[in-house]
Amino acid sequence: MLARLAPFLFVLLWSTGFLGAKLGLPHAAPLAFLLVRYLLVIALMGALALALRAPWPRDGRQWLHIGVSGLLVHALYLGGVFVAIGMGLPAGVTALVVGMQPLLTATLAGRLLGETVLARQWAGLALGFAGVALVVSGKLGADFGATALWPALAALLGITAGTLYQKKFAPHFDWRSGSVAQFLPSALVTGAIVFATDGWRVAWTGEFLFALGWLVLVLSVGAISLLNWLIRHGSAVNVASLFYLTPPTTALLAWLLFGETLAGPALAGMALAVWGVYLARR
Repeated sequence: MLARLAPFLFVLLWSTGFLGAKLGLPHAAPLAFLLVRYLLVIALMGALALALRAPWPRDGRQWLHIGVSGLLVHALYLGGVFVAIGMGLPAGVTALVVGMQPLLTATLAGRLLGETVLARQWAGLALGFAGVALVVSGKLGADFGATALWPALAALLGITAGTLYQKKFAPHFDWRSGSVAQFLPSALVTGAIVFATDGWRVAWTGEFLFALGWLVLVLSVGAISLLNWLIRHGSAVNVASLFYLTPPTTALLAWLLFGETLAGPALAGMALAVWGVYLARR
């Protein structure tokens, strides 16, 4: 049952991350927001691991591999997304750039992991990307500097490399202690950048606290634990293809919660994305 439900639950939880960022970023600098989030996750998961006597990484090499995967998936990916949006890059453009991840993952999976990508999967990945492009087409905008694209590209490389690295070098670890091993180096690197650039700005408003709590509990604990489980039990291409469903799901949630409109191209894009992911994972 977990194998059947985990992909759908992961997509739903992961999609709420963009809404949490939308709520919290007006009240905090991007990296300061992430630093507070990382520290809370470390404290929460560390206490949980100690209370439940979870097994910790067995040696320095395992600590290193889990930490590197955390740096790529959390520090580089999340940092890139938050900084890009903070620099004025529209969320639609950010989603489109990061949406290339499944195609990039499929290109590299054969070389690095020995996975075979079938023609049907390539077709599904292409359809999925077309669907994402349609979903975000109405929200692309053009009023942003080209420099804002660089953090989004860094985020794309981070989530792609992190997924492949974890699949190859650290597929098996306890989700409680492993979260500490993943988020600790991310907090150290992010904290060093925040205080080196004098980037600390946090307004502890009710809206910010709600967004912070949601991102810590639902995203960093729930969605990331599911992502680690999916990486352990599925191919890199299958896991990556799920990210195509994030923009359509986010658009649906924004329609339900904030009354944002859903145009015809967005609805068509959702159907394409779902069909593409079905072909890629079948």
